Amino acid sequence: MLKRVLAGLVTAAFVAVLLPATANAQGMKDMKKPEYKNVTIRGTVIDVSCKFGHGLSGKDHRMCTQVCGDKGIPLAILTSDGDLYIPVSADMPGGSQNAMLKEHAEQMVEVTGKAFQAGGAHAIQISEVKKGYKS
Repeated sequence: MLKRVLAGLVTAAFVAVLLPATANAQGMKDMKKPEYKNVTIRGTVIDVSCKFGHGLSGKDHRMCTQVCGDKGIPLAILTSDGDLYIPVSADMPGGSQNAMLKEHAEQMVEVTGKAFQAGGAHAIQISEVKKGYKS
């Protein structure tokens, strides 16, 4: 019985020392939830690989954008101002948001959600996508 008590104490001490050290080493100790703004953005749903890697976009590229989205290439919203919004999931671990955008590939949309900024990049947790708009 003494061995079990000692084993339990050693395990508890190990966990008490190891977990905070691991969290600190991974930079999790000082992590805080990012700030966001509720926004509505307007732009075109694009396939980031073809748009930036190959210069392909537009209505003639719509089917390719949908196929790339199905293959896991991120779809994003490119505004007329040139801002690129990458959709992100509120879930942990996050999942692809392509399903929300696929039917609107290479089309104008109005997207409502929570927008985040970090390192010069824009991200959005999408709550609603409306098809088409006139600028």
